[in-house]
Amino acid sequence: MLATLTLFLGLPLALATEPQSCAPLVPITFDNTTIPQILGQWFYIAGASRYPPHLAELRAVTFAAFSFSPGSHEDELNCTEIIRMNETCVVKNSTIQVFQQNSTMAHVENGVVSMARLIQSDKDLLILNHINIDFPSLSLSARTPNVSKEHMEEFKAHLQCLGFTEDEVFHTSIEVQTPLQGG
Repeated sequence: MLATLTLFLGLPLALATEPQSCAPLVPITFDNTTIPQILGQWFYIAGASRYPPHLAELRAVTFAAFSFSPGSHEDELNCTEIIRMNETCVVKNSTIQVFQQNSTMAHVENGVVSMARLIQSDKDLLILNHINIDFPSLSLSARTPNVSKEHMEEFKAHLQCLGFTEDEVFHTSIEVQTPLQGG
């Protein structure tokens, strides 16, 4: 009887400590309707990576905003980034290749190709799973410089499923803006 009672009383505690179930990161399928939905202004909110070159950049970025506009070809997007890294403001213009057949985006900088999949989420969020490296890497951007608690919890759940802790997540600050943004 005591063993049954102990099992019965201990079961809820054991169930409560079960790791949460992790839904797979489901990429958005790119087509003629999804590409126009990502055009426009975005604010970089947070990111996590175990890839050493990305880590150095994540630590240094205090603010970032970017915008996508149509490129010269249907499989290209122009990207303008405004980034504050420590005390330096940088404006970058680049081209993003969009591969509809496998729903990936690619960016080349200094001869290094970065590839990512856009993860299904709210239309005002841009969750990117960086895929061409052997290290987990996830970033969150949004249409506004702030995200709701629910959206941040969704992002944190994805990070937790990838094995990241809160200490491994780097956030930008809306208080630290670039001179071009008025701060």
